[in-house]
Amino acid sequence: MSRGPQRRDGVDPVARTRSRRRALQAVYAMQLSGVDATNAIAQFAHEQAHEVADLEYFEDLVRGVSQHRKTLDASLLPFLDRTIDEVDPIERAMLRIAAYELQHRLDVPYRVVIDEALKTVKRFGSEHGHTYVNGVLDHAAAQWRAAEVQSQRP
Repeated sequence: MSRGPQRRDGVDPVARTRSRRRALQAVYAMQLSGVDATNAIAQFAHEQAHEVADLEYFEDLVRGVSQHRKTLDASLLPFLDRTIDEVDPIERAMLRIAAYELQHRLDVPYRVVIDEALKTVKRFGSEHGHTYVNGVLDHAAAQWRAAEVQSQRP
């Protein structure tokens, strides 16, 4: 299986997309079963290797969400219209992953974080889940990455 085109910085966007999909599944499993990050990573790492994903990025997302979950949830709360526990489990997992990326992976442009989150939720979430996730992440990015967002507006 061949990898997608790599950028000058060595990042393979296709592998990153696959990593986010697997991270969504792992975080979702952590939410439902209470399994810890190490076990969730082990559960999905085998699939990662066969799907040619960025294993290091996958692990960073899963560990990051696990380590910072309370802070991520608290930072998302002002942008939600309900408690984090009332958000659909797939959407909640994706919001946590995207919040982690927006706050801790400044090497990833905010538009990439939001676009990837929307594509992933469209694939795995409820019919209109991506609309909700988009609204939350647009508002969050405007606050958390204000300078980057402002520099991209006409």
